[in-house]
Amino acid sequence: MELFLVPKGSKFIVQDKKQRLLYTVKKKAFGGKFLLLDASGYELYSFINTVQGKKPEFNIILNDKIFMTIKCLSVFLDPSIEFNYQEDKFKDIKYTLKSSDRKNFTLLRNNEEVGSVRTVVDMDKDLCYEINIEDQFFDDYIPLFALAVERAFGDMNKNK
Repeated sequence: MELFLVPKGSKFIVQDKKQRLLYTVKKKAFGGKFLLLDASGYELYSFINTVQGKKPEFNIILNDKIFMTIKCLSVFLDPSIEFNYQEDKFKDIKYTLKSSDRKNFTLLRNNEEVGSVRTVVDMDKDLCYEINIEDQFFDDYIPLFALAVERAFGDMNKNK
């Protein structure tokens, strides 16, 4: 499956390669909170910045509970982000995004490659994200992996 996270004003849209709108990621007015909405506007997940700085951390919230924690493990040497489920039934599944340049990430599920997140600069010099993932591993929260890359590495990548 191929998706694109594209900035549109104060929000991001997630579309497929035929440019059909699948999701919207809206920033809440204050704080580091984002909402992932489906195409009809129904709130699916929240994405909250919990630790600022060089190694930011985030939570994905589902039904007012922490569904997944996200930690930036390294920014400069072997840039990587780790995603850990907080629900017992998913405890043995771990996703990791690894890169050598902070722009092109390999998506690993339990250390096996299942996809990628690539940073692309559009005509307006905005950073967009191309998400590729094997269909059987896709779920609604996967576009938030690209948002984690944007929040952790976006400012550094814009300044290049």
